[in-house]
Amino acid sequence: MKVKIVNHSRFALPEYQTPLSAGLDIRANLDESITLHPLERALVPTGLFVELPEGHEMQIRPRSGLAAKHGITVLNSPGTIDADYRGEIKVILVNLSNDAFIIEPGERIAQMIVARYEQIEWESVEELGSTERGAGGFGSTGK
Repeated sequence: MKVKIVNHSRFALPEYQTPLSAGLDIRANLDESITLHPLERALVPTGLFVELPEGHEMQIRPRSGLAAKHGITVLNSPGTIDADYRGEIKVILVNLSNDAFIIEPGERIAQMIVARYEQIEWESVEELGSTERGAGGFGSTGK
């Protein structure tokens, strides 16, 4: 599938890091580095604008290496870019570690995944069908 993209950053287009990767790494479009202090969040620009096909969304997700090694994650994960949005893609990063983290210009800060979706129509009913699980949740099936 082809997706139209405008790149106003000075960095390369998002790319897959391995042949079987699901997510494309996206970069911070910064002129100078940003320090993200513990529990601080920042809206980081990417310089990217996309036109998704109808019936598709783009999900913005954390990079596992940044999360595991530095406690940096995407605050509204996964963030959703709707097919009718034409503004710049920005990523809300948060530092959940005890140490300051420096985001460098061009650093890979998140990953994006394009996914198909369907819009639903509500069918109002008085009762739902039964299942073995029923209303059990929040650990009801074990540890």
